[in-house]
Amino acid sequence: MSADAPRIPLAVSALDLGALLCSRVCHDVISPVGAIVNGLEVLEDENAADMRDVALDLIAKSARQASARLQFTRLAFGAAGSAGARLDTGDAEQVVRGVVEDQRTSLEWTLPRVLLPKNRVKLLLNLVLLAGTTVPRGGVIRVTGAGEGDDVTFALVSTGQSARIPQGIEALATGTLPEGGLDAHSVQPFYAGLLARDCGLSIGFTQDGDTVTLSAA
Repeated sequence: MSADAPRIPLAVSALDLGALLCSRVCHDVISPVGAIVNGLEVLEDENAADMRDVALDLIAKSARQASARLQFTRLAFGAAGSAGARLDTGDAEQVVRGVVEDQRTSLEWTLPRVLLPKNRVKLLLNLVLLAGTTVPRGGVIRVTGAGEGDDVTFALVSTGQSARIPQGIEALATGTLPEGGLDAHSVQPFYAGLLARDCGLSIGFTQDGDTVTLSAA
């Protein structure tokens, strides 16, 4: 942990945290994997020959989606190299585009391509996930940075219809557990807060109309 980071006791055991993050990863990939299985079942059904092209399209699309989500979660939640390793923000941008951009949401990435400490890049990826929750109907997510070298800070500005700061997310990012404890849904903002404090940063949210700004500074 950074010497300047606030030392907040971990409110959940390392075993529970690891198990919950694994559950989160499974949650992220189960949908496209299930769609692949459904497509294969259609191909095996001799009475559904007219659906063959639809099934092949579903399988191809779902396989790409599953691959993109696994590549993202490997960097966002996984070890992604040894302790003290540095990660490329260009690689981060690539995996982010694979999971964020679709017919409803676009990404504007202005960060330069540099090598940063592993946990700072992992924090950035987790901030992108948080930013996505603020525009439930889609919109534009702008990823920017300030500062130089290893001390760079991040700001993500999300604009879209019905933009909002999800209930409870700010408390989770500061390390406060919900009354019922963490689950596979709430563990991600909690984990983002852990990463931020490890980097000597704190996560903040502000809203102005249909724009939510998420900062790590």
